[in-house]
Amino acid sequence: MIVTVRELSHWQGTEEEIAELPDDEKQEFLEAEGVEESGLDRLIRASYKLLGLATFFTAGGKETRAWTFKRGMKAPQVAGVIHSDFERGFIRAETVSFDDLDKYGSMQAVKEAGRLRLEGKEYEVQDGDIIEFRFNV
Repeated sequence: MIVTVRELSHWQGTEEEIAELPDDEKQEFLEAEGVEESGLDRLIRASYKLLGLATFFTAGGKETRAWTFKRGMKAPQVAGVIHSDFERGFIRAETVSFDDLDKYGSMQAVKEAGRLRLEGKEYEVQDGDIIEFRFNV
């Protein structure tokens, strides 16, 4: 694919416009342009795929956080992304998929539906997993 300087300049201008819009107007602008997601979002998604990266989440109390890990990592290694003590003292990973949380609407409903999984040291963490690590140091 060959991109001309003029096309690149137009694309850059459009991305700048999107970046400056309030969040509630971004989706409306993209739909008007016939595009599902911004070029920046596509670039990030392609970069993650190329680099073999994925995301897991931790949630507790008032804070939810996204963490990046290399695809293929086992639960203890992924726990080590947060802190080396988590990896060293790994016991298990209490895991819920993002799709299940989205479907059931709350962690309590996910648990009631029997969709909370207890995963051990050989579990290969999946993109979008929501994990609470149990460890003892």
